[in-house]
Amino acid sequence: MPLADLGSYTLYYESFGDGPPLFLVPGLGGVGAYWTPQIEALSAHFRVHTYDHRGTGRSSRTLMEYSVGQMAHELVALMDHLGVARADIVGHSTGGAIGQVLAIDHPERVDRLVLYSSWTRSDPFFRRVFDVRKQLLASAGAAAYIQATPLFLFPDWYINDKAEAFATADSQIADFPAIEIAISRCDAVVNFDRHDDLGAIHSPTLVICAEDDFLTPMYFSEQLARAIPGSRLLRLPRGGHACSQSTPAEFNAALLDFLLQPAAGQSEVAVLAASR
Repeated sequence: MPLADLGSYTLYYESFGDGPPLFLVPGLGGVGAYWTPQIEALSAHFRVHTYDHRGTGRSSRTLMEYSVGQMAHELVALMDHLGVARADIVGHSTGGAIGQVLAIDHPERVDRLVLYSSWTRSDPFFRRVFDVRKQLLASAGAAAYIQATPLFLFPDWYINDKAEAFATADSQIADFPAIEIAISRCDAVVNFDRHDDLGAIHSPTLVICAEDDFLTPMYFSEQLARAIPGSRLLRLPRGGHACSQSTPAEFNAALLDFLLQPAAGQSEVAVLAASR
């Protein structure tokens, strides 16, 4: 089992394909397997690395105060462990926040940057959503939280299409982190704010969000694109917060179009037309 021993903790990781290094950074769930629908397409062109955040999956389940800055530091440590000096970074949601920190604090480590369904800083809507999620964890436990999570991540049509798979989600309970860890990771998300530093990002950046993203609505991605010099905003017409899973063909095509093309050098807004 590929475990990176990073001193006081370990990170589980997997690597696929050959080519320039590419790290896929998962969201709040923290598990690298989130990116399974992307691996085949991306590993044909890149050396793709996925990993489980500390506190999740097969990485160390440390009881501590979590922060996005700490998560970003641990990604740098994993890059060092793998001997990767510089890489493309694709981050989903919390992974996008981690990508922001890397591009701001460690610009020499980031080639291209993709911020997918991410956000700038908490607002009243965002805080209310995470207050509800934390209350579910504290009062009803992991089972209720797992049952509710698809409502935040996916559109109605996808939940209907995958009803049988979601009905077996109880199997995730055994792998769910301690409630204290899950709540602390929620707090890390709510407390994140590097908005005023976004102008310091000079890596070629693609911001992706689906129009029907409930958890991190499109206006967050618009804010990111406005604040990051030369960034490009891609609006996917559907797919919800986890559109890389609900509409993987469209997402993968958009991702490869950015990662395989030379830098555009200027901001633009693109709409990917896709029919259901």
